[in-house]
Amino acid sequence: MAVKERDIMGGLAKGLKVVEAFTAETPRLSISQASEIAGLDRATTRRCLLTLAELGYCAYDGKFFTVTPRVLRLGTGCLAAMPLPRIVQPFLDLLSEEIGQSTSVSILDETEIVYIARAAQRRVMSITLMPGSRLPAYCTSMGRVLLAAAGEETALRLLQASQLVARTDYTVTNIDALMVEIAKVGERGFAYINQEVEIGLCSLAVPLKAANGRTLAALNVGLAAGKATMAKIERMYLPPLLRTQSELRQSLI
Repeated sequence: MAVKERDIMGGLAKGLKVVEAFTAETPRLSISQASEIAGLDRATTRRCLLTLAELGYCAYDGKFFTVTPRVLRLGTGCLAAMPLPRIVQPFLDLLSEEIGQSTSVSILDETEIVYIARAAQRRVMSITLMPGSRLPAYCTSMGRVLLAAAGEETALRLLQASQLVARTDYTVTNIDALMVEIAKVGERGFAYINQEVEIGLCSLAVPLKAANGRTLAALNVGLAAGKATMAKIERMYLPPLLRTQSELRQSLI
């Protein structure tokens, strides 16, 4: 359905842009910082932030704003209404218990992946991941699986729209190199990341497909990078990932 411009609430749209400015990398923002990230003028950003603070969605110390737990109502309500997290969570719990490693499922939201389900066995990242957490798609195993499934044209567009930051010395940031790697992911059916997101972390991911073959999400296992070779990690963890992928395929529509 086409929506007429007069039916769009500009103030709500701007407020949501300001809320989205707060991320794991930018949890504490001044008005000018939020203005730059949201792409809005300072006056508009100030009004949005003060409104959010008045409604309890932000805390304000006189200079910096931080989101409060109340903002979780916006995201958790959405996740709770989605059938996919409810379907995959029991499978994640069983898989994680079996292999003794943390497992996650995420979906693609433009240039980022959004965690929708997680079963944690041990903490291998410096940040806490949970449903609703976001990470860049270009340097994550689940992100590359989802970019491969999106097709070459869409993958290139999303990479061009991404901030290709070298998070570690191992992060691939060259678009041509990333496109080659994403093509390989599509051919072999899984992605492996070695310390590109964070030093000490590697992960292996496969697509989660519906019965009709359409990729809906990605499933991964995250583990501490050690002396194990890629070949050994693949032998240990790819079979249970693929088995879970197969088991879920009949449940996903």
